[in-house]
Amino acid sequence: MTILKEHKEFQLIDLLGPDWHSPAGYPKEIEQKILAGKLDEVSKTGSRTRLLRFRPGALTQMPFVHDYWEEVYLIDGDLTVGDPASGVQPNTFGRNTYACRPPGVAHGPFRSQRGCLLFEMHYYE
Repeated sequence: MTILKEHKEFQLIDLLGPDWHSPAGYPKEIEQKILAGKLDEVSKTGSRTRLLRFRPGALTQMPFVHDYWEEVYLIDGDLTVGDPASGVQPNTFGRNTYACRPPGVAHGPFRSQRGCLLFEMHYYE
């Protein structure tokens, strides 16, 4: 597997800076900051590394399914995965937890009571 990203040495990551934005299809209370790479979902190529933050009370309505790999590390806060209304029994996770999801696996919906910060890597094989 070849994952190409630009070369970057250690940089200060401004967690309060202006370059956070809500990804397409996400509520405004969930924002991302791209750290490296570019994932092209049309041509199904590339990879990206990002931070994803949920503001307190943020939630998604539906499970997600995508055609790329996803690795997620919960740095801080709380994240509840699942919702009885969607047929998925909810489980709440805290800091220092990790998930690895292959393409095609449904996951979510998500909510965070206190807010959370996630480190994510997405990539195609």
